[in-house]
Amino acid sequence: MSGGKKKSFIIKPQSAMNGEINVTPLVDVVLVLLIIFMTVTPIIERDIKIVLPSTEKVESSNDVPIEQLVVKVAANGDLELNGAKVAMNDYVNALKDKLNVRTDKTVFVMADDTANYAKFVKALDGARIAGAVTLGMATDPPSAAQ
Repeated sequence: MSGGKKKSFIIKPQSAMNGEINVTPLVDVVLVLLIIFMTVTPIIERDIKIVLPSTEKVESSNDVPIEQLVVKVAANGDLELNGAKVAMNDYVNALKDKLNVRTDKTVFVMADDTANYAKFVKALDGARIAGAVTLGMATDPPSAAQ
């Protein structure tokens, strides 16, 4: 050994762990993705083909609107067809005669609050047998504007 000097080594204590997130690589990746999307987006745009319906001029008619068919079931079970009393036996035939001349096969059935439920169901069934396609249940008489 030469000179008898010893080399001294200084050992530094280990530093504490760094708990912060390094955002630099994240920012780099986000910027690259942003540039890619900015360049690709104008290329992807396509026209949307839409088929629009053609329009026609509809002539207005001065015809009087056909009154609606309204069947009322009274509290005592009597039936009225557009205000005229009809017997239960003649109900289906009378309604069938009115529906045959119409293109709109809608019948509104109104029942009194105290009317028998069975009579109400018979009125609905009779309307279906007579050829009604649409049955409506109303609480007030429908207006001609509807």
